[in-house]
Amino acid sequence: MASALLKGSKLKLIYDYGLDKDGKPMFKGKTFSNIRLNSTPDELENAAQAIASLSQKALYGVERNDSLDILG
Repeated sequence: MASALLKGSKLKLIYDYGLDKDGKPMFKGKTFSNIRLNSTPDELENAAQAIASLSQKALYGVERNDSLDILG
């Protein structure tokens, strides 16, 4: 039976950059690598809010992207 081993995690903050000339929403992201593997969602949300408070743009969303090795 195969198993998965968590090898890395990244935190992505997505900022609202308003509307483009066609009225469509624009978003830009900033990714932070080397996130502690056992970070809880609450810890990541608190970190994201602290980082976003330094930006002039509004925070739209927060994503966690994990990388796994599949061992068979």
